[in-house]
Amino acid sequence: MKKIAFQGEKGAFSEDAAFHFFGNEIQPVACKTFRNVFETVGSKKCRFGVLPIENSFTGSIHQNIDYLLEYHLSVIGEIILRIHHNLLAVHGASIKTIRKIYSHPQAIGQCSNFLDKLKNVEVIPMYDTAGSAKFIRKKNDKEFASIASLRACKDYGLQALKLKIENNIQNYTRFLIIAPKQQLPASGGKTSIVFSTKDIPGALFKSLSVFALRDINLLKIESRPLRKGPWKYWFYLDFEGSMKEEPCMNAINHLQEITSFLKILGSYPGGKVIN
Repeated sequence: MKKIAFQGEKGAFSEDAAFHFFGNEIQPVACKTFRNVFETVGSKKCRFGVLPIENSFTGSIHQNIDYLLEYHLSVIGEIILRIHHNLLAVHGASIKTIRKIYSHPQAIGQCSNFLDKLKNVEVIPMYDTAGSAKFIRKKNDKEFASIASLRACKDYGLQALKLKIENNIQNYTRFLIIAPKQQLPASGGKTSIVFSTKDIPGALFKSLSVFALRDINLLKIESRPLRKGPWKYWFYLDFEGSMKEEPCMNAINHLQEITSFLKILGSYPGGKVIN
């Protein structure tokens, strides 16, 4: 049975993404931090890891982008999960009995419209959505509630007081699948890279031109501090195609000539969207 590392407690959205990507015949392994996920996969204690990389409203998870650069692991897949937040509590509680609501700061922000309408309720940030569900299960107090997934609701024996309380139903998170070795698709899909430019005029324009010259579609580009002095950056970039395809290989070879650093994070099939 495949061991799959994810960050958070049992019932986390990352665990949900793991089941959707690999199927039910897996052994999810909960990790305390994102770094722990990278370390667990890097040490081969788990075959794969599942990590959120960006949300359709709150943007990129920069910490994980940085870790992709730091660790010698490859992206081998992705899955896009619609995130439904739910108000959970112990059995016997109701919205009228709730005085404190716990969840991860991002979940709290994504449910602000619902939370703003509640009166005499304190909202308290926690490290993890599923962790907040575990916490209120342990407290067993009708005044406590959490915002988490329906998987967490089931795992911790809670009841859902209100379903789908997120501000916008078009709330998606993209998860990447990481592994020690690359698994390049023969064609199609997408490739993720990281690079830094030389200190020359038009460096970024020239870097992006290697893809335009070959009609390669760019899907995402984002800058991050290089941490080797102020005002220096490296760029995270996704483009269509596999590193087994000649235009993509030629583009990367061309890019190497005009950049000071380049790392291929992986080529992988485009992910399914789970609603």
